[in-house]
Amino acid sequence: MENYLTVSALTKYIKAKLEGDKHLFSILIKGEISNFKRHSRGHLYFTLKDEGAQLSAIMFSRDASNLLFEPKEGDHVLISGRISVYEPSGTYSIQVSQMKPDGIGDLYLKYEALKKELLEKGYFSDAHKKPIPLFPKAIGVVTSPTGAVIEDIKNTVSRRYLLTEIHLYPALVQGPGSAESIRNQILLANVKNEVDVLIVGRGG
Repeated sequence: MENYLTVSALTKYIKAKLEGDKHLFSILIKGEISNFKRHSRGHLYFTLKDEGAQLSAIMFSRDASNLLFEPKEGDHVLISGRISVYEPSGTYSIQVSQMKPDGIGDLYLKYEALKKELLEKGYFSDAHKKPIPLFPKAIGVVTSPTGAVIEDIKNTVSRRYLLTEIHLYPALVQGPGSAESIRNQILLANVKNEVDVLIVGRGG
């Protein structure tokens, strides 16, 4: 006697096979976004396609909230995620955990991540910004003592506002040790408290 499977039984079997395959549990895939929709709860629904096939994709809000860019229709993206099967419709899709634009470098993404972190901490909030004096009596400049920046600032000040003083806080502005050098000079300027405003600059 022949045994006939129910649709539910077959779908459960396919689901177990696909979702249990270690090669499909964590995959890297690239393609173009189409049919992009953002749910009111923050979930992202879209189709990932190339010239030969297409794949349904979902990114839940908990993962979408960590995105460093705003995805849109037509974007080419790099995705990591896992294959899942939705039994009621008998369809499979990729559940996206991470996504980034195809062609943007890691340094840019790190920059965006840092900017997002500082923004969330309120560092860019107007509430933390001090008003800049219209006519500062003393201007501090953290930069290289031999670069073009300090000379440009001196020339500009001499043309526009002769009553102010320029205080140079010499620092390395590129290469190894530059970040620490700039930081130390900013701290020194704060300790001395001899200028009304502070410029941190470099050429190029």
